[in-house]
Amino acid sequence: MKFPKRYAIVLLTFMCTNVCYIERVGFSIAYTVAADAVGTNQANKGVILSMFYYGYVLSQIPGGWAAQRLGGRLVLLLSFVLWSLICAVVPLDPNRVVLLVLSRLLVGVAQGLIFPSIHTVLAQWVPPQERSRSVSLTTSGMYLGAACGMLLLPSLVKNMGPQSVFSVEAMLGVAWLLIWFKFASDPPRTDLPKVASKDKIKVQTSGIVAPRTVKIPWARILFSLPIWAIVVNNFTFHYALYVLMNWLPTYFKLGLQLSLQDMGSSKMLPYLNMFLFSNIGGVLADHLITRKISSVTKTRKLLNTVGFVVSAIALMALPLFRTPSGAIFCSSVSLGFLALGRAGFAVNHMDVAPKFAGIVMGISNTAGTLAGIVGVGLTGRILEAAKASNMDLTSSESWRTVFFVPGYLCIFSSFIFLIFSTGEKIFE
Repeated sequence: MKFPKRYAIVLLTFMCTNVCYIERVGFSIAYTVAADAVGTNQANKGVILSMFYYGYVLSQIPGGWAAQRLGGRLVLLLSFVLWSLICAVVPLDPNRVVLLVLSRLLVGVAQGLIFPSIHTVLAQWVPPQERSRSVSLTTSGMYLGAACGMLLLPSLVKNMGPQSVFSVEAMLGVAWLLIWFKFASDPPRTDLPKVASKDKIKVQTSGIVAPRTVKIPWARILFSLPIWAIVVNNFTFHYALYVLMNWLPTYFKLGLQLSLQDMGSSKMLPYLNMFLFSNIGGVLADHLITRKISSVTKTRKLLNTVGFVVSAIALMALPLFRTPSGAIFCSSVSLGFLALGRAGFAVNHMDVAPKFAGIVMGISNTAGTLAGIVGVGLTGRILEAAKASNMDLTSSESWRTVFFVPGYLCIFSSFIFLIFSTGEKIFE
């Protein structure tokens, strides 16, 4: 039997997010080592680490618009060409601040095109009854990429230097874009994928993705409470994720006096847990919906609420554990249940607005990117303020605010989604 094209597309988008997060984690690891070697303070490190998100936020909505007009396949190709080229040619020198700022801004702009394009592609190819697990598998590539980065890249930095990470990331980017160029394609704009008895795609006359000339209902989208429920939860998800992704290496080093190289494979467990729970959430959601055990609305609310509330508890417990195993356990539970929550808010774009999934994802991910700008930069300032107050960064008190802020946000956002979200289509 011929391998269905939509499965190949989902697999390729999974590989795409995997490579992107290897790049993101790789930069935080390599830059942290390079910056510490020249004595860069925590506030300045936070500025450089957050520059990516300033670029990222600029291209979210334009990325959704471009994917709608040009097709997600082409926009993804252009994105990978740009950020891979930057990784290949820019030196990782903490003293060349302007160059680093500009390069991270441009990498952010390039990668900001990716998720709106992916959601446009998946909305074209994936039928409704497969959306939860398809989106969950695609996004779980982020976490597997982060896990691989945490496992392999510290040793690469130790043995070959921080710059070697950039070279590896550039090669991975080029490899993926060549595979995508060869095997991916845009379906006809009027295709509506529907699973047939022989697992093939049939074509119906009503399109799942709006034609490229359709008028986008911007006002209705921007004033829709279910859309805002998605936006708020995307902000919180990425606030917690980006703070942990960018500052866990520093927490292990300063808070627990432990280097990443000495932690072995345990340092990848939080992201591996995200990979597992993301796919569990997707399969569970599709099972509840297709077996008619629960409605789409109730399923989204259930998984989102459980994921965010449990994650909040683990986040606030994290600074109380003063052993490596305790910190790994709490961060693994927190990130794992955050990923489970993605089966709620992160798939909801395609429930409420399947024809404008890329646009809604662009708006939602803009909020998520702002969370990166706020969270990563604010964390650096929190730690510098703790030092200015003569607090020791090895103490739990100096890190409590860092983890309590995303914990409280998770609880607040879960209530917003519980009250205002829906699984029904509200944009035709």
